[in-house]
Amino acid sequence: MNRIRSVVLMGVSGCGKSTLAKALAERLDWQFVEGDDCHPPGNIQKMSEGLPLTDEDRLPFLHNVAIAIQRHEPGGVVASCSALKRQYRDFIRSICRDTRFVLPVLPREALVARLQARPGHFMPDSLIDSQLATLEMPASADDAIVVDGLLPLDVQLDRVIELLDPSARIESAVSR
Repeated sequence: MNRIRSVVLMGVSGCGKSTLAKALAERLDWQFVEGDDCHPPGNIQKMSEGLPLTDEDRLPFLHNVAIAIQRHEPGGVVASCSALKRQYRDFIRSICRDTRFVLPVLPREALVARLQARPGHFMPDSLIDSQLATLEMPASADDAIVVDGLLPLDVQLDRVIELLDPSARIESAVSR
């Protein structure tokens, strides 16, 4: 496998993408890209109104995430991005070739509880069912590393690091 230049924390809203992505970026001494900041204003408005995004809505978002990753790739980058479908992950990989995906998985009830505890965010808990329906689980470890999102953050982080390409850790440590 090529050296990993980017890792994308994927999954439905509330699964812990941003939290785990920030911790992973810190551990690897890489840049962090918050996927929520890559949404076009129309997407945020639509989700705020409780309307699910379509594939057409998601394409500019995915493009913005991929471009943000590219800007930081030479030094390594960890991004959060829903990337719910295989085609979305393939799109990001077509622009950012040396990318691994990580999916924290939680039961619906835990996701809803997290979203309800996150006031002021544009994503309402009413959209969790549409996101779960859209989510295409990774078909293999090559598509994504899957971790139990209910585990403590440090345990999730250790598991992800363990399953990433060892050169990601080595080159990260050397570049410090």
